[in-house]
Order: sequence, then structure tokens, then C-alpha cells
Amino acid sequence: MSRIHEALKKAQEERAAQQAARGTNSQDGAEPQSSFAPAALLEAPENGAAELIAQPAGPITAEMLLARCPQRRWKPDPSVLLFANTDEDNAGKEVFRTLRTRLYQVRAVQPLRIVLVTSALPGEGKTFVTSNLAQSLVRQRERRTLIIDADLRLSALHVPLGAESSPGLSDYLLGELDEFSVMQRGKEENLFLIPGGKSIANPTELLANGRFEQLLERLSPVFDWILIDSPPTIPVSDSSIIGKFSDGVLMVVRAGNTPYDLAQKACDAFHDRPLLGAVLNRAEARAGYGGYYNQSYSAEGQKARV
Repeated sequence: MSRIHEALKKAQEERAAQQAARGTNSQDGAEPQSSFAPAALLEAPENGAAELIAQPAGPITAEMLLARCPQRRWKPDPSVLLFANTDEDNAGKEVFRTLRTRLYQVRAVQPLRIVLVTSALPGEGKTFVTSNLAQSLVRQRERRTLIIDADLRLSALHVPLGAESSPGLSDYLLGELDEFSVMQRGKEENLFLIPGGKSIANPTELLANGRFEQLLERLSPVFDWILIDSPPTIPVSDSSIIGKFSDGVLMVVRAGNTPYDLAQKACDAFHDRPLLGAVLNRAEARAGYGGYYNQSYSAEGQKARV
């Protein structure tokens, strides 16, 4: 970190010297406006030096996004990603289309672009819901969607996509990489992923350091939807921090598993955010209850319903 601090200080001194020199040659003495802002620091392992990378201070455009975000060869798991399954009669797909429709109905009456997907406890299916909801959203024409793995304690959003786990969000929050370097896209060109990144010891502090909010401000104008997969709400406070930057919260509840009082406590943690609704996961199918369907959830043969 000392090398990074020294590099920042040196870069600041160099910019100040350049601005002073330009100001001397200027007729009105006004400080010229730079078109670049400080960006991420990268430590070069071969010589231990730190390099300052300049990134445009202006807004990100769709052209920039497509040009600078690398396209990767993801290997989606069809047992988890319903839309990766070639079975067009797969009833679970219709469940997520219905959920997509509900979100658009909410958007019609209130601002809604950034959605936090969370749960009260671990293992309730929030990553399953996040990844499949994203798949349903990008199947609409020209609907660009970003999914962010903000569960820095147990990152798993990359797994059903068959994507790489790093670099990712933790690398951005540490100030080591910019947004383009931690983002990837797969076969569906409108689906983008920021995975969790490398393991870190202080996720709560990093999520609250201001860079996560900056990331959302930079990226939200070029995405129709941003879905954030957060840690469970009861064990840790991370999701309540992230929730402040979202437009609404989608709560995932596992049928027959989540105690009612804990589900209520999890909802209460977002008293200052709109609660968009709940997804009941692994519910038993009932005659005439067409909103929930039985779908394979994992290679081990577990069953999930949403």
C-alpha cells in the first residue's frame, strides 16, 4: 500500500507541475480543464512499481462498454440456468418471465433500475434467482443487464454462468482496477457480469468506502437493469449497506426453511428502501397454483421452485 501511496503522491505532484507550467503560458492564467481523471492503480509484479492509469472522466457510453469489456467463453450450467436449457417447454422459464413482468409493472410507477437480491439466511437461492432473472431480462430486445456479485464473503454468481471469478468487485473496491477491467460478458452480448474477485478480509469496510456507489453511478446510465447478488441479511450487515444504493429490494425466501420472524427481520433491515416483493423458492407445486414450478436446481438433483 505504501507503493500505491507514493505513486499517487508523485502523480499528483506531476499534475500540479504540469498545470502550473500551462498556467504560466496561458493568457488569462486560468487552470486548464483536464479531460481525464485519476483511475486505478496497478502494481506490476515484475518490478514492484505502481502505474497510474487514466480513465475518461466523462460518462460511459454503450460504445465504450462494448469496445473495452472483454467477451469471454462462458460455460453455463443448464441444470441451474433455466434459459440455457434447450427445452422450450421448461415451465420454470415462465416463472422468471412473470417475475420480469412484475418488475416492469413496478418500474412504470416508480424509478427502478438497480435491484438488490438478498435473503435472510444462506442457502435460500438468491444466486439462483439473480442469474435466471438476468437471463430472462436479456432475452428482451436491446435490454442490457449487469449482474454484480457483491457477496464478497462467498462469491458464487460466476459458477452457474461458467465464468471466471476474478478479477472482480473486490479488485475494483481496492482501487486496483477500473470498471472495464473487472467486467466481462458472455455469449449473450447484453448480459454483463462483475464477479466477486479475489478473497478479502474486510468486505464490509470495502463496500462502504464509496467506490461501490461510484461504480453504480458510472454504470447505471448504460444498463437497463443492474441486479446485485448480496450476502444474506441476518448474519452480516453488508446487504444493508449495499441496499442504500439500490432502487428496490427483492427478498428470496426458501419455503419450509426460513423462520417467519427472521424473514420479517430481514425485510425490516431495508425500511428505507422499497421492498419489491418476495420470491418463494423450493415451494411445493399445487394444483391450480401455476406461479410455481418444479425445476432442477443442481447436479445433485435438488429441486427448486420460484
